[in-house]
Amino acid sequence: MPFTVPSLPYALDALAPVMSAETLDLHHGKHHQAYVTKLNELVPGSAFEGLSLEEIIRGSFERPGAEAIFNNAGQHWNHNFFWPSLRPDAGGMPGRLESRLKGDFGTIDAFNAEFVKQGLAQFGSGWVWLVQTREGRLAVTKSANAINPLVHDQTPLLGCDVWEHSYYVDYRNRRADYLQAFVDHLVDWDVVASRLPA
Repeated sequence: MPFTVPSLPYALDALAPVMSAETLDLHHGKHHQAYVTKLNELVPGSAFEGLSLEEIIRGSFERPGAEAIFNNAGQHWNHNFFWPSLRPDAGGMPGRLESRLKGDFGTIDAFNAEFVKQGLAQFGSGWVWLVQTREGRLAVTKSANAINPLVHDQTPLLGCDVWEHSYYVDYRNRRADYLQAFVDHLVDWDVVASRLPA
């Protein structure tokens, strides 16, 4: 069964002005769709045919000859994870998540600052993540290109796309402004909290 791009859980203009309808149309409708189209070309007849998206990602990571499959599968998963993390007029953090963030970062402001810092530190294209590590603490990590926390046995809670297609229409080269707007105005903290392991 071919992979498909999920519908957005909000209207194209719902996140404006923080993320414009033009950005969402290009990002979701063109970039994400391109990853899925390519993945559906590459998987049939390969060793990954019939596997779940997560199985493809774990099985193709750093596997010689499977780079294209990994890149497109990773980006498909990353974007599937990204879209539900956003909501219009986001705010209000569930107490359990707030307690965990304060326990591991000291304050919410300190977490936000670390998230923005790591997103800026990612050279070139990639992602910045809030994860739960194998040891059970919350941490902010970054990854290049299509790599995500699944391949490091971490539990992803939040991911922010720092490829230029995610922000260049609205912010040009101001990645810092995009990242700050993301944590301040776009994150659906209820969704993030729901991803915390019990």
